[in-house]
Amino acid sequence: MTIRETVCCGNISNHPSSISIPGNLKYELTCTSCKTNYFDNRLKCDSDNGLLRANYRTKKLELKNVPGIGKFHDWLPVNDLITTDAGPVTYRSTELADHLGLKNLFIGFNGYWPEKGAFIKTCSFKELEAFPTLAKSRNSGKTLVLASAGNTARAFAHVSAMTGVDVYIVVPGSGTSRMWLPEKPRDSIHFIQMGNKCDYTDSIHLAERLSAAPGMQAEGGARNVARRDGMGTVMLDASVFMKRMPDHYFQAIGSGTGGIAAWEAAMRLVDDGKFGKGLPQLHLSQNLPFVPMFNAWKAGRREIIKDIDMPEPKKLIHEMYADILSNREPPYSVPGGVYDAMCATNGIMYAISNNDAKKGVDLFEEMEGIDIFPPAGVAVASLIEAVDAGKVKPDDHIVLNITGGGVKRVERDYHLHKIEPTAYAENANVPLEEII
Repeated sequence: MTIRETVCCGNISNHPSSISIPGNLKYELTCTSCKTNYFDNRLKCDSDNGLLRANYRTKKLELKNVPGIGKFHDWLPVNDLITTDAGPVTYRSTELADHLGLKNLFIGFNGYWPEKGAFIKTCSFKELEAFPTLAKSRNSGKTLVLASAGNTARAFAHVSAMTGVDVYIVVPGSGTSRMWLPEKPRDSIHFIQMGNKCDYTDSIHLAERLSAAPGMQAEGGARNVARRDGMGTVMLDASVFMKRMPDHYFQAIGSGTGGIAAWEAAMRLVDDGKFGKGLPQLHLSQNLPFVPMFNAWKAGRREIIKDIDMPEPKKLIHEMYADILSNREPPYSVPGGVYDAMCATNGIMYAISNNDAKKGVDLFEEMEGIDIFPPAGVAVASLIEAVDAGKVKPDDHIVLNITGGGVKRVERDYHLHKIEPTAYAENANVPLEEII
């Protein structure tokens, strides 16, 4: 069932639809481009390529009395309450804040750090995507298929091991070292390893072919509202902790989906009314030399021009410190995507060198006392650059999303198990019967 509404050109907003949500539904999906409303589970609009956005019946954020991500149940596109200790954790920084001369620096720590109440055992905020996505899909009768550079794969495999929900995961050869779990893998995990010359985008292409097979369904990536709204809980948790929205939000991006998620969550908080009326400024960072979104944004372009913004992409990706931040087809240009999020928040994009990213990793561990992943080091480096350039003020409320960390800590508490591939694919065009 669809209902089309009249649209003002270029209006990418989150204001509640005038169409009533049916009484048995928690939310509707609204196309960010044409404003068509859908009341079924889907990934795409019938009319255009705009991202669909969840418009929830509940406009005021009321936390559930459960730990982890489940406390944000009202703004997650799932019916059953998610019960897990894993969820975003926010705390006020002292050491790093003092080092940078900031009075209101808040860390969104998304990893494993029990002393801080952080129990994401795969050590990546991709786990915030995995729980609602698998919960949303488990009653579809189909097997979920996704592509990953490594961290997303580990997160979905972990939730699959916990719940027994079948999932096919396609990972390039460069991501196999990230395929570990804090528990023994189960037969529900189907890990397809691609050749060493393949990258994340090759994995996406193979996953698209695989998802078209009988009994399979595409996970959807940035088009899946469960993934975006799961990641958006970082903004929700920080705002609840601070009792207000931040002035600035820092995160490293590969596809940029996390940035979109933060923007969407902030718009819901604006509609709530308890957390302020101004959207946080997005500070999104990429890792040199592969920075297609930075290049396009700096040039003032909505479109990424491949030959200009990412020449010889596989060579550039190979040279990255945080190679997981690589996506040759990010949701940058689509309505409701990264470009619109940056425009709506007066955002700033950063291109961070490998050396500065490594310094960011080391500085955070020295100051805050926990190890972090390279992408989080990219975010730390962008914050340092913003402070040095005067893009943030000492009194501003700042949220730094540490998208992964605590591996050293989880290794103390758990025996980590390697996930073995169930099939190999040398490239994205292999016959599907070889891998199913």
